[in-house]
Amino acid sequence: MNKVRITAIRQTVYPDLMAKYENPIEHTCDVREGEQWISIDGQCPEGLCPSAWDSMRSFVEALARGEGNFYDGWMQNPMSAMISCNDGFRPFSFYLEVID
Repeated sequence: MNKVRITAIRQTVYPDLMAKYENPIEHTCDVREGEQWISIDGQCPEGLCPSAWDSMRSFVEALARGEGNFYDGWMQNPMSAMISCNDGFRPFSFYLEVID
């Protein structure tokens, strides 16, 4: 199976949605831009946010199996994907790519 590198690319924050819908919370996301993890055998890497993993799991597993070209040419690199976590207030975008 392929190894898949997961790179935290960018976080977007929606303060207007947070003010309107979210209860105030002290602690949110620990992910930082540029942070990387390696998935081996399609498994969740240690230290990766469980919620982010839920959003990307099927793509990581497919890439690990050698599948790719999602949505018929969506990505320039067919063995990659750009996936966002499911936090509607402060989603992080992650770049997934097969590595040697």
